[in-house]
Formats: sequence, structure tokens, C-alpha cells
Amino acid sequence: MATIKISKGKFNGINSCANEKGVINAAAMDQRGSLKKSIGKAMGHDATNQDLTNFKICVTEVLTPYASAILMDPEYGLPTLPHRAPGTGVLLAYEKTGYDAAHKGRLPDLLDEWSVYRLVEAGANAIKILLYYNPYDEKSINARKHAFIERVGAECKAFDVPFFLEPLAYDDAYDEKGLEFAKLKPKYVAAYMTEFSKDRYGVDILKVEVPVNMKYVSGTKAYNGNESAYTKEQAMKLFKAASEAATKPFIYLSAGVSDDVFRETIQLAGESGSNFSGVLCGRATWQDGVAIFGSKGAEALESWLKDRGVANIKSLNEIVFKYAKPWTTIYGGRENVEVV
Repeated sequence: MATIKISKGKFNGINSCANEKGVINAAAMDQRGSLKKSIGKAMGHDATNQDLTNFKICVTEVLTPYASAILMDPEYGLPTLPHRAPGTGVLLAYEKTGYDAAHKGRLPDLLDEWSVYRLVEAGANAIKILLYYNPYDEKSINARKHAFIERVGAECKAFDVPFFLEPLAYDDAYDEKGLEFAKLKPKYVAAYMTEFSKDRYGVDILKVEVPVNMKYVSGTKAYNGNESAYTKEQAMKLFKAASEAATKPFIYLSAGVSDDVFRETIQLAGESGSNFSGVLCGRATWQDGVAIFGSKGAEALESWLKDRGVANIKSLNEIVFKYAKPWTTIYGGRENVEVV
């Protein structure tokens, strides 16, 4: 394998978000509108921006001692950064949350008052973009998305900061939680892992979905017991196939599933031989604390996090550290990476 050249800033930035072995076990806390609504529902009235920030501070304080990095948004999350554990890396989101449903294609957009320069000034070790992506969409839609990612990649390159890309597979012709899309999902995930591994995009770490919907994997605890899209053995082959589609390091996101489902998912990924380099886990760890925060306040949330939240992240870390490979593995190991 040819030696891979990585700039000093990108190399150090990725390592800032990884542990000493080069594995990324990051916590995600960049949810915005959806989390604010959930908090308000639990409160029984509209949540304020400060309520959202206070929730984020509690999660950051309690969970970052067990995480290599924290993913945060610059809109409501910057006050949390001084509360993170020493040595915790910072990923900052650059995209606007959600998408404009009035226009076809779930087109991405950047935060109006932010740039990579400003995010780095605010403390970012790495930049994250979420992109809804259908590999088989109209060429004109995907051309716009490809150009968008190329621009962000070039901006990250200019400031020598790592670019974490989070593609999310979708198809407007299907229910993304349904059986039919579950059957298509492995192909969609593998396709975007291939596409965004291309050097033209400047992506350093792919933050990807698992290629299966676990509730349709027969033989697992997560299986809904009704409809099946794949057996456990078939799912493992799909994990491996998607892994082999990537030529950039990748980590798995939790995508809002429960903590027990995500642990089983990562266990399955590990047993499949997937070449993943860690996880970026959000709601699976802390989502049950939203109702507690809304009804009983920050002190009650902190107590819950110290008990259940910490137990969740420790249990996940145990599986991640057993199976995840250092991010340099996909390049043939650290000895095959030249820092320039």
C-alpha cells in the first residue's frame, strides 16, 4: 500500500477527537430544534434557548469524561465547551438543522453567521456536515450536493482542519423506517461510502449509518418479531460489504436508536469484521434524560446522567474498544501515514 500523506493540522485534529489508540468514541450533542421541542413537551410549555443550552451543559459535564470528543452546535452549544472534560476534542456542526421540505431533494445549507474560520476560532478541532443523500436521485440534485461538499472540503483544507461528513440515506419514494427501505438501505449506504471516499470531496472521516435497520434483522434482540429484511448472518455480510466500500476512515452514528439496540448493533458490526474506527453516539446515551430534565430540572438530570447515562456510555465503550480499529488502519496503519 502506498504511503498516505496527511497534513499536520488534519492529523492532529483527528487525533484530538480520538483516544490514545486512535479510536473515536465521541458523544453527539448537536441536536437543536427537535431537542428543544422534546424538552418543551416534557416541561409542558415551550422551552427557551437557555433551557436547551442548560441541558447540553449537563450532558457535556457528566459524559465527556468517558468520551474522546463532543459534537456540538455553535448556535446553542458554545457555552458547554468550558464544561467538557480536559482533553476532550471538539467537533462543531456547520450545517443548518433539518431541511426545507418545500423543495425537492433535501438540499443542505450552511449556518449563515459561521465559516470554518469562525468555527476553528470558537474551538473546533474538526468540522462536521450532515447531508441527506440518495445515490440514485436526479443527477441535478446530486450535482448540487457534490459541489456543496467539495466547497466545504476545500474550506476545511484551507484552514487545515479535519472534515467529518455525515451522509444520511433517504428515498422519498419509501418510508425510511419501513421494510422496503430496509431492504434497499445496504445498497444506499455502500454507495455513499464509495462516493464520499473520493479525494475530490476532502472528507477525512465518514460518520455513517449502519447499513441495516436492526428491527428487521431476524435473530437479534432488536428484531421486531414480525417482518424480516435479512437474517443476522446476511446482516453481517452487509456490514462487511459496506465497510469494504470505504477508502476513508469511518465511524458509526447511533441515529436515535435506544442504547441497548445500539450496543447490539456495534457488537454485530464488530463480529462482521467491519473496519470501523469508532462511534459518534448521541441520543442512545442520554435521550431518556430529556423527560427528567423537563419535569424535574437540571439537578435531577445530572443525577440520572451520573447513574444511567454513565452506565450507558461505559457499556457502549466496552464494545467499541473491543472491536473498533484505529483510524489509520484503513491506510495500512500509522507507519504508512506521512504527516506533512
